Amino acid sequence: MTEVMFRRKAYGALKEWKARSNGSTAMLVEGARMVGKTSLVTEFAKNEYESCIIVDFYRASNDVKKLFDDLSDLEGLFRGLQLYYDTELRERRSVIVFDEVQRFPRAREAIKALVQDGRYDYIETGSLISIKKNVKDIIIPSEEEKMELHPLDFEKFIWAKGVNTFRLLYPNYSNRKKVDDKVHHHMMKLFREYLAVGGMPQAVLKYVEGGSYQDVDRVKRDIIQLYLDDFRNMDPSGKLERLYLAIPSELSSQSTRYRITETIPNGRMNREGHRSIIWRTPRQSRYAST
Repeated sequence: MTEVMFRRKAYGALKEWKARSNGSTAMLVEGARMVGKTSLVTEFAKNEYESCIIVDFYRASNDVKKLFDDLSDLEGLFRGLQLYYDTELRERRSVIVFDEVQRFPRAREAIKALVQDGRYDYIETGSLISIKKNVKDIIIPSEEEKMELHPLDFEKFIWAKGVNTFRLLYPNYSNRKKVDDKVHHHMMKLFREYLAVGGMPQAVLKYVEGGSYQDVDRVKRDIIQLYLDDFRNMDPSGKLERLYLAIPSELSSQSTRYRITETIPNGRMNREGHRSIIWRTPRQSRYAST
């Protein structure tokens, strides 16, 4: 990804965590697939620390995973990571990143011992669906903070397009003052582009690099296909997939409820006894950013 894609509010939240925590907690950056978790954390690790080791558990070898077998020998773990990744760790000046940690829950469980050791900082990334699924056999570390990463919002979208003056309009919006017509039309044009492109980083990157709306649409369809594959893996019956695919039609209807029985016969009743599901804003984690 290009550098412009990394200007995100979540970067500031990570800086605040690093300064406040000073190694007393690890940070888990979780979110839907393809929202830019790895790119954000990689940039942060390389910019804010003297050295970093990024352990990608999607590709990590069995030799790397075996280093976590004996947490009573942290010296051996750190030595092995430094040798394997050819990177020297410096006490309180280095960070170790566990990327795609949901693929190796034992590393997440190790966070307790690693944080208590105190030599380095730790950041984890994980996809929301998988990370909640793969925790039944481990103890979730209390030394772990969480930040949920969302797709790019409108402001981040126009930053990616090189528009950096949006903040000058904040006083107008907060005081409900009318902006100049030319400015208004320009911002509405950008907003319509955002509605068409969306906030998924890969789609935005394709667009700002000169891709057509058709190119962007192909990127988004590929991402949706990844989500559908996840749903099928979790629920072979296909119910989750049907619920997901029904969202556009439900949003376009006049109903304020997502009527599950329209998609799944004999759907589960809610507390009021109606066969429907009401969509609500999900509970926010301590950090939630774009």
